[in-house]
Amino acid sequence: MTAKVFDATQCLLGEGPLWHPERQSLFWFDVMNKRLYGEGQVRQFGESVSAAGWVDHNTLLVASETQLFTLDLETGAQAHVAPLEADNAVTRSNDGRADPFGGFWIGSMGRRFEKGAGAIHRYYRGAVETLYTGITVANAICFTPDKKCAYYTDTPTQQVMRQPLDGEGWPEGAPEVFIDTRKEGLYPDGAVVDAAGCLWVAQWGAARVARYGVDGTFMGAVSVAARQASCPAFGGPDLSTLYITSAAVKLEGPMEGQTFVCETQATGQREHRVIL
Repeated sequence: MTAKVFDATQCLLGEGPLWHPERQSLFWFDVMNKRLYGEGQVRQFGESVSAAGWVDHNTLLVASETQLFTLDLETGAQAHVAPLEADNAVTRSNDGRADPFGGFWIGSMGRRFEKGAGAIHRYYRGAVETLYTGITVANAICFTPDKKCAYYTDTPTQQVMRQPLDGEGWPEGAPEVFIDTRKEGLYPDGAVVDAAGCLWVAQWGAARVARYGVDGTFMGAVSVAARQASCPAFGGPDLSTLYITSAAVKLEGPMEGQTFVCETQATGQREHRVIL
């Protein structure tokens, strides 16, 4: 499969695509330019923003470099929810996604890719708890349909980890390697799991989103006309449409950084709602 252009805006670092199931709209970020795109609007912020979950019809929970805050999509009003590494000037937020229990997982990374400077946190019922430290580039945060496992990666390791979850969505036991792409020279970035439990993961520098079965077997890929595909999201009326962000950072060419779309034979999961 080959993706087509959905939006020709050239993002320096496109990230965090989110299909809002109630608004039937796609939102996505340009992290470096501190912008949120969606519904024909460009929302500018004073610091980098990278990921979001939906709270209700009009409200997103947004992750920035210093905090989680709510954004009213109708009025633009913002309200602080919780600090996010606010006392650490080295890091910023990166990949994140709502979990099946109403929580929100959010990763961080060093602004200059400082080794081990980042972490992965979970916001749940009013508080942020740190799940993993020593992360260089947190990515691929997503969840299985049965609510029993989460996935994540530290991109430079070239491995996607599978983490069992308990009945409230907290990590239970040690994570284990689900996909190891070191032999192929691939770097996993953002990811999403479809309704059948297959993992769709963007591979930075490889111009594609790869699909892996529930046992980690490679099943195929969607080609993207931008080298640095960064994150996929399922959307559309029947959740069979795959949206893909990309990044133009350190690259030249008109297609780099654009946002892409591809009709698939798969069905995605409805994005989970964040419970504040």
